[in-house]
This record gives sequence, C-alpha cells and structure tokens, in this order.
Amino acid sequence: MGAVPEPDRFVPRSAHQQRSAAALAGAQAAALASAALIVAALLIVLGTSDHASVVTDVGVLAAALTVLAWLGFVVVQPNESRVLILFGRYVGTVLSPGLWWVNPFTVLWRQTISLRVRNFQGDRIKVNDASGNPIEIAAVVVWRVVDTAKAVFDVEDFQRFVVVQSETAVRHLANQFPYDDYAENAVSLRRNADEVLQTLHVELGERLRTAGIEVLETRLTHLAYAPEIAETMLRRQQAEAILAARRTMVAGAVGLVEMALLQLNEIDLVELDPERKAAMVSNLMVVLSGDHAPTPVINTGSLYT
Repeated sequence: MGAVPEPDRFVPRSAHQQRSAAALAGAQAAALASAALIVAALLIVLGTSDHASVVTDVGVLAAALTVLAWLGFVVVQPNESRVLILFGRYVGTVLSPGLWWVNPFTVLWRQTISLRVRNFQGDRIKVNDASGNPIEIAAVVVWRVVDTAKAVFDVEDFQRFVVVQSETAVRHLANQFPYDDYAENAVSLRRNADEVLQTLHVELGERLRTAGIEVLETRLTHLAYAPEIAETMLRRQQAEAILAARRTMVAGAVGLVEMALLQLNEIDLVELDPERKAAMVSNLMVVLSGDHAPTPVINTGSLYT
C-alpha cells in the first residue's frame, strides 16, 4: 500500500493589504465646497427673482451636491487612522492626521483604528511546565496595529484576537520549558529569562501577524509554582542549594589539602608516611568541610597509641 499523503497545513492568506486612500487636503476641499455653496445660493436667488425655473433647478441641484460633498470631510487624530469602505469594497486608509476630504459615499462605513501602543496584562493562568509540574504564569504584551486592513478584515475582533493568542502563546511557552531544571546547560523559565522571553516574542509575533499587529515587547509578570506544590518544591530548591554549596566546599577543601601536602613536601618540615598522610587528609577535610568551627584537640601521644 502506498503511503498516505499528509494533509496540507493551513496557511493563513490575507486578501487585504493596507494602502493609502485617495484624499484631498481638507482646507482646499472646504474652500471649494464653500464656493460651490455660494454659487448654488446665487443661482437659486437669481432663478427665483427672474422666474427662471431652469436656473433655480440647477441651483437646487448644485446645493444638494454641495451638501453631499460636505459628507466627505473626515478628521484624523494623531496616531489614529480611518478605514474606508465603498459599497462593500475596501478603498484605503487615511493615515495622516488632520482634516481630509474623501469619497463622500464612504460615510456609510468608516472605522477609526488607533495606531497607539497598547498593553495587554494577562491574568494568572495555571498550566503544567515541561516537567509536568503545575505552575502559575502571567505575562504582559506591548503591541500596536501596523496594518489596519488586516486588523479590520482578516480577523473578527483584533483586540479579542490579541487576548486569546497571548494566553495561548503563554501556555505553550510554559509547556516548552521546565520551571527550574537543575541539569547543566538546560533552559528553564526561572533561570533563563532572556531566552524564554525571546521565544515568547517570536511565537506571539507570528500569531498576531495575521491581524496586522506588531509585538513590541513581552514580559513575564508572574511566575511561581502552584500553591499545592509550592512548599514541596521549596524544600527541593533548598536541598539542591545545600548540595551545590557542599560540592563547592568539598572542591575547595580538596584543593587546600593538596596544596598543604605539596608545601610540606617542598620545605621538608616533617616526613609523613602514607598512614599519617591519610590521617592528615581526613582531619583537614573534616575541618574545611564542616558546618561548625572545629574544636582543637591536643594529642600528646602517638598516632599509633
């Protein structure tokens, strides 16, 4: 039997790319609209006084078109944008702040999208780390919209999208790494903050790119063992710390004993047979590795009595 082909992976494709909308400077458009309104008013007055219905009709039509044209004025605040749709078709985004005149028929659907930097403070969530231990973790995400077309048309609600994808990425991050791994050169959530945050930043950036959102910064605001195992894991950390300190003390004691024996041999102060060397090494190791200060004992007898 032939091999079963793997199903194609879903690759999100966006049919929308942000582009600038055709817009006229508001001051120029306002001047033209005012002039057109004055001309329309004059035509109506002249047509009415001369009883010329054609001139009056032209004036009324011009006035109606001028009023319609006034619907094309939009005000864009700093760090904001206006997404324009004309009869169900995306026609562009006004990105520059100020007063602008656009197609007046887009008045039926114009959406303001903020381009300001925003924070999302995630709640504490309980999840198992890579070692299977339950932990509590929370993160803050700094983000902003960089593609208004994707943010509006490619996702249902881009702000809700940020919340859901951020929580999903944090959960996946916790599953990738252990909270605290005591193996050498192992990456853990507690010890390797920079590497962990870089992983979260990259993954979240990939997830939010679909919505036209840029991730500026990610930070963990809370990281701890779950309450039900916190006391047990604290004792484990203390035991590991004591063991690591013991290793350091023993390594240093061995070095000191070796140095003492070498110096005694060099100055030929006393001649030690293997048994006396063993006794000296034992005594020095006890003194150097002990938790408490040694109690001196004067031996007036022989080593063999």
